[in-house]
Amino acid sequence: MPIVPSTRLGKIEFYEAHLGPWGTSAVAIGLTTAQVAALATATTAARAAYNAAEAARAASKAATQNFHDKVAAMHSNPGLGADMIDIIKNFAETTNNPNVYNLAQIPPPAEPGPVPPPGTPYKLSVGLLGDGSIELKWKCDNPSGAQGTIYEVLRRFGDGPFAFVGATGVRAFLDDTIPAGSSPVTYQITAVRSTQRGTPAQFLVSFGVGGGGLAITTLTPNVKMAA
Repeated sequence: MPIVPSTRLGKIEFYEAHLGPWGTSAVAIGLTTAQVAALATATTAARAAYNAAEAARAASKAATQNFHDKVAAMHSNPGLGADMIDIIKNFAETTNNPNVYNLAQIPPPAEPGPVPPPGTPYKLSVGLLGDGSIELKWKCDNPSGAQGTIYEVLRRFGDGPFAFVGATGVRAFLDDTIPAGSSPVTYQITAVRSTQRGTPAQFLVSFGVGGGGLAITTLTPNVKMAA
């Protein structure tokens, strides 16, 4: 274990603590009074430099905080910066004068772009209820800001044609019209918003006969059994 601490402040405190005993017993421990005096001068200078550095750090921290506060006041204080920009924008809109933006040298608001079509359903889960109804649930990532999306559900048996079975405003649908003993069923789910339609997703559900009636045996593609 080192005798002298490894930190700079630790070194200062070590020599400050030893100057007294070393000065009193200089000759007895093999030193000279001149050596101890020189160390005392150097230790005093080191302590003064440390104190100055600490004061400078505190002053720098205070100056930085003052800088941050002044910038925040410039931009966010009532009636300044951001409020003035809002006033300019409102004035341009109420006077219907786009030249206001040029005079103020700020960009006009961007024209809203068209909202993309709805997403594609995925991760279908299927639950078999006691009355033989099929409960479908899925996920669908729709564009930000899009509202009013509904989901159109079509169904077909085997290789037959798709037939409309209903629509829902949530990512779930209860199929209570499926006949008992149906052959494999394909569900096609399409997200629709106004005149925009997302890419349809198809999910094949195969059934088998279990002790309680219908039992789901196979789900494809990208589907999972409901827990």
